Amino acid sequence: MKLYKLNTHTRGCNKSYDADLVLNPQDHPTAKVGNVVEIYAPEDENGTHLLLQITELNEQSKTGRNVISIESCIATAFKMRSYSNVVMQIVNPADVALDSIEITFKDQYMGRSEMWRLKTYLTNTCVYVNKKIDYNDMQIRCQVYEMWSQGERVASGVITDDTKIVFRSSTSMVYLFLQMSSEMWDFDIHGDLYFEKAVNGFLTELFQKWKKLGCNHEVTIVLFSRTFYAAKSLDEFPAHMRDCLQQDYKGRFYEDFYRVAIQNERNDDWCTVLAQLRKLFTSYQETVLRYHERQNMRIPQATNSTATQGNFLEVLNISLNTFEKHYLDRTFDRTGQLSVVITPGVGVFSVDRELTNITKQRIIDNGVGSDLVCVGEQPLHAVPLLKFHNKDTTLTSADDYSLPHWINLSFYSTNKKIAYSSFIPRIKLPILSSVDESDVEENERNFLSCNQSEYIHNSLFDYDAYDEQIFQPLPAQSTCSLQRVVRAKKTSVPSFETYAYRNNDWENLTPTKIPSLRRKMSDPDIHHGTSGMLAALTDSTNLSESLASEKNARRAIVSIAPIVRPGRALINPFDPSHVTIKLTSNRRRWTHIFPKGPTGVLIQQHHYQAVPAKTTLAVSYHRQLQQSNSNNNNNTNNNNDSDYNSAAGDQYDQVSTHSMISLSKSIVSQNFVMGEEKSDFFKRRTNSLLTATASAANVPNLTATQAKSYVWGATGEQEWTPAITTGVDWKSLSIPACLPITTDYFPDKRSLHNDYVISDYTLLPDDVNLDYARSRAVYRKPLSTEEVCKEIVSQRLAQGFQLIVVEEKPSNSNSCCSASGSGCAVTSNQSTSAVLPPSSETKKEYLLSIGRIFHKISLSGSVITVTGYRPRHPYPPINVDYRYRFHAPQHETYEISGVNFTTEKLENFNWNHMDLYICTRGDVDYPLMESLKYWRFRMYLLPRESMVNKIVSFGSPRCDIFTEAVVDNTRDLIEDFVRLIENVSKLKRQIGRKARDSPTTHSLTKRRHSTSIISRPPNQGLTNSPFRERVGSNRLPEKRPSINVRSKLEASRISRIFPGTDAAAAATAVAVVPRDDQDDGFPVDNKFSANITLAEIFEAMKHPSTGVGYFSQTQSLPSCTFVSYDALMWLKARLTNGRHPLDLLEAMRKERMICHASGDWNQPVVPGFVFYYVVQQDKNAKDYAPPLNDYSAFVNEWLEIEFQGCSFLWHDEPTPSHVPNFLRDTTAPQSWTDYCKNKRVYRQSHLEIDVNQKSDRMEWGHVKHHTVMQPGFAFELVVEWVTSSGPIVSDLISGWMRKANHCNYQLVSVPADPMAEPFTKKSDPLRGPIFIPLCVTFLPDGAALFEEFPEDSRSDRMLFLQEAILARFGFSPCVLEETNKDLPKEYQYVHCTGNMFALIRCASHNYQMESPSRQEANVTRCVYGHTNNTNVPKKVGFLWAWNHMIPNKKWKALTINNSVDGELFQLKMLKDFREFCSNSDQRLANFWANCQELKRKSLKFENNNNNDDPKNI
Repeated sequence: MKLYKLNTHTRGCNKSYDADLVLNPQDHPTAKVGNVVEIYAPEDENGTHLLLQITELNEQSKTGRNVISIESCIATAFKMRSYSNVVMQIVNPADVALDSIEITFKDQYMGRSEMWRLKTYLTNTCVYVNKKIDYNDMQIRCQVYEMWSQGERVASGVITDDTKIVFRSSTSMVYLFLQMSSEMWDFDIHGDLYFEKAVNGFLTELFQKWKKLGCNHEVTIVLFSRTFYAAKSLDEFPAHMRDCLQQDYKGRFYEDFYRVAIQNERNDDWCTVLAQLRKLFTSYQETVLRYHERQNMRIPQATNSTATQGNFLEVLNISLNTFEKHYLDRTFDRTGQLSVVITPGVGVFSVDRELTNITKQRIIDNGVGSDLVCVGEQPLHAVPLLKFHNKDTTLTSADDYSLPHWINLSFYSTNKKIAYSSFIPRIKLPILSSVDESDVEENERNFLSCNQSEYIHNSLFDYDAYDEQIFQPLPAQSTCSLQRVVRAKKTSVPSFETYAYRNNDWENLTPTKIPSLRRKMSDPDIHHGTSGMLAALTDSTNLSESLASEKNARRAIVSIAPIVRPGRALINPFDPSHVTIKLTSNRRRWTHIFPKGPTGVLIQQHHYQAVPAKTTLAVSYHRQLQQSNSNNNNNTNNNNDSDYNSAAGDQYDQVSTHSMISLSKSIVSQNFVMGEEKSDFFKRRTNSLLTATASAANVPNLTATQAKSYVWGATGEQEWTPAITTGVDWKSLSIPACLPITTDYFPDKRSLHNDYVISDYTLLPDDVNLDYARSRAVYRKPLSTEEVCKEIVSQRLAQGFQLIVVEEKPSNSNSCCSASGSGCAVTSNQSTSAVLPPSSETKKEYLLSIGRIFHKISLSGSVITVTGYRPRHPYPPINVDYRYRFHAPQHETYEISGVNFTTEKLENFNWNHMDLYICTRGDVDYPLMESLKYWRFRMYLLPRESMVNKIVSFGSPRCDIFTEAVVDNTRDLIEDFVRLIENVSKLKRQIGRKARDSPTTHSLTKRRHSTSIISRPPNQGLTNSPFRERVGSNRLPEKRPSINVRSKLEASRISRIFPGTDAAAAATAVAVVPRDDQDDGFPVDNKFSANITLAEIFEAMKHPSTGVGYFSQTQSLPSCTFVSYDALMWLKARLTNGRHPLDLLEAMRKERMICHASGDWNQPVVPGFVFYYVVQQDKNAKDYAPPLNDYSAFVNEWLEIEFQGCSFLWHDEPTPSHVPNFLRDTTAPQSWTDYCKNKRVYRQSHLEIDVNQKSDRMEWGHVKHHTVMQPGFAFELVVEWVTSSGPIVSDLISGWMRKANHCNYQLVSVPADPMAEPFTKKSDPLRGPIFIPLCVTFLPDGAALFEEFPEDSRSDRMLFLQEAILARFGFSPCVLEETNKDLPKEYQYVHCTGNMFALIRCASHNYQMESPSRQEANVTRCVYGHTNNTNVPKKVGFLWAWNHMIPNKKWKALTINNSVDGELFQLKMLKDFREFCSNSDQRLANFWANCQELKRKSLKFENNNNNDDPKNI
């Protein structure tokens, strides 16, 4: 055994020492790059073995003879001393292969397709604990957390195709729900309130763990409870209570309350929040129970429910409503979703069966982690336990239970010791009191009311015979497709199905062979117990999800299911292991996150077995375990009826279910110091520890072919015994796992044939691309067939599918060849991990599944075949309408709300459209549709506002100061905007544009092909509307005499929004002054003479140094291209005789001197960032480039934006009136949508996303944006994508944000639904706007506002008054698409900081709209506190909402200097706005008086001047 001397090196210090392992090639002539070596100290052969991979072998970086060097951090972690002697030898990767590995990542968004790419990248590499992984192609950074091999946790190993990779995120979206049921006010055995145990105990520990692990979750904390009312009918309730009442199956009235304590916050230290929760606790119960009390009014007696009766499933669904919309408000700094319910109960809930089905399906399909933490004592039966509402009141009706495997259960117990006893009670005794009989559930009183001897369990009672008598089958109906034989004697179903599966003999099974093969009728996890169920069976949603049960049409099920008699054997919570269920894809959806224990069974690390006192120390556990394994495997019992081999685990059960986990907490904390923890680490790997020696015995090897699994537990592989105690799954609560990208269940052939509808289609990407390449005006590199295939798989993963990894039989060459976790399997007769040398034609096959939908994607040569298997009898969609009251932060009341919980029909997803979208590389023929759930990131571009600083830094006492500025900066805003869009479009000018910030010209990067952005509608005309208005500022020219006359447009909008302007001051800006030559950034030689001809002007425009200035040559732009805004400003600087620059350009277009850059002669000249080119140019010049001559292709390539509200910049316009809009005789329109000829609000174009060319994937997307830019309005941009990686999109957008800052703008991310209002499907159920009423009675003598104006204009005037108030507080209007013409007018605004939104709505009574029927999906979420017959506010006011998309740090950065308790600017704004609207200190009345005064002055001014001009609007 050759020894080497060990050196250490630090990575990065020396180029030649950049690898983890450096060695001398001369010492190792046989070594190759990629080989794996093990290194260990010779004296400690059974100690820690370090595995490293040789990543480079070159002569430059080499050590001395017989010396190896490893990276110093690795040496420290593995306790290897420098200069010591070590053994190093090359090992076979298969011997040190990992079964599973956990990888953590933080503060980044990693989609599921990125996870798959990362897995492929990591395959065949060597990893060790805490190794940092940088995957530069995808911009992904992550770290190895934990590894398992052969039933043990190990410190290093090799990732192979078969290794399961678990991704855990330290930055997730976490919802913590505290169930405030009546037990919260009870005391536990240590004398603590359960609330104290939950908050001071569990939450405190959880937050400490988060801090220690460096988690940065985005957290929402909600307190919730259910209140029952003692009433027999609705008439006993006063009218104000009836909106939100619901009735349960017993006819009891109840109402659910939610108190949101923390909403979407991130904290470095969460312990400060605990005090807030304690404060809420003191008043919670009283507030909720007495919420409806009014003076002189009787309301029914209210009581808080127990945990069992509480709204547990509703809470999970509320979080799912938000989680489902993850693609709408995408953020790039978090991944993963987790909802945690903390209850004082014991894990038993009384639930509605339908709601259980919805919850289960949604949790499983959405791949959301759901944890239940009980602070009560663990009962002696299996939990979590759902007890179905028993609507059957007959005496003999039995209760029906379900053990949900989709809830991860933890029991939290404090480690307090009682001096006199170590006994922990696991039963909570009822309090002695005279119990009101009506409270005791009738069926509980009647429990065992029939002959009790039938139910005595541990007696020698022949259950089979008893069941036989109960379950007599009906005669078969003619619709049955399988001939069925009437049962003679019951035999155990598991043994038959298991026998058939194990011998792979399904095809040969006939009814004669197995007389008793019968189908189960219910969802395998939800067992029915009522005889009444049979009647409803045809519409029931609970039919089996086990794939075998769907063979016949729905109605035929009656013939194949047994009659359900009242006394049927159901799940016994005290002995659940005798019930096994058929394996389904749902059951296996999460199993790949669990490691395999020493017996080869998947284990949950927080389940502990009772350990007798005689156990040895942790050190010897492993050897003992391995011995127990091999012994048990030799003496396995041959009991065919048992699905599980009970003897196999006897010795193992005496130690902890996961030996080293329970005893290695110290090890985890000390950075994984691996010492004696791994004996026999490098054992030769066998396929499975269990099957190795148990070939003769029927020991189940739980892979996809396993027919059955236990009903209890998340893995379905651990048997429940009363000795198992459940601890807290801290890992899942601290670094939640993302849904695994692999699973292992695929239905057998018989099931596929009987229960599935098969459809398929083929794609020929090469042919498709050839056609599209011919017809496309702009060339884009097409995806190769292989890339298309990979992308098709990626899209399915991204939508929640999982790759199916199945073990195959080598003999069966035509069997489905699986997709191994890393992606593909080359079709061959060997097992998946073997890869053949590539043959002439590539063949790959991938199997994927979600729920009961399976897809097979095969690539053969240049043909891709997509085969879909969907259930023959899909479940009908279920829809539950739910109402509740919630109280969000900064709200003053519990507001009424309602949502729908619906299961989604996954089989309706249009995969064919998506696949063609990928094939054609996002061609316009296949647009992204809402139903494709594409990802989007919505932003507003807002000018940077200096007034905020006045409030934050200088502590201005009032916040309505945003209209006080006097400088007009329209010119700067437009110039900066043009500079930004040029930058984003990657355009470069031949003559540099002068940046106004710096004396040097602004250098711009060259545009890569088609980083297009957006465009202009074909129907645009010239904009000479009478209201060419400008928004946003009453600022007058200062040091800039060049702005000649105030535009009609500009000032009408100014004085409409900012009525506080002094009219006289405004009037001083009328003089026409010569323009400063250099002001427009163009060199000016001289002014044109008055009688210059059009041709002469055109020649001057073309001048290479003094002309307009063209863009540098760029693909898809013709040569000599310029934007119309530049041409207008160039002309404005040179024209002397008042000719209109826009008219001149239009005349040039008509004379065919210039044309729209697409080559379309019909496009008129539109002022703005719109491209035109010089037509008359030398066609033979070497840099000549013709136009595309395809308008739609051009606008799909480039961002084109019309400018409104700033025409005074290039044409002198008369001064408008300065009267506030709401007091004018004729009001001006609210936004450009009202007067712009271009009626399209948005336009969409292609976007190249990977601008830095980092990705190894073809990435593209789309950008949707406003067609018009008007100063003072928010400009909206939305990036949309499906075929891009999160980190790459993030890179692009952060680049844009930096450029925007550079151009004096800010790009703010905003939610898809900022107001989260009533009647919206997309909103978060626990978010809602704050209603701020506006005082309208401030006039003396209670006079009404706007009395002097006609009645039909008053409602509009009220809106304009509200708009003027918002403008004073710094809000800008947002232009939105009109969705419903029948709804009242409403306008939305965003604050200049982007932190809050406001909405105003017409409060007239002309608009009446019935609320949608209860069956529709958009059930009321009412915020105005009145009934739902109308969604129009009766009061005038504002809706105010926070922008939860603003990053937390940025949000908290706006703390006001020297304020008490560090008051936040946002909260100060809200407080001051409320005060202003309620007319405190007469602020509103003074504002009104000032506006009236302004109107008087303005009229006087006009009369004095005796203006002959027609009156300006």
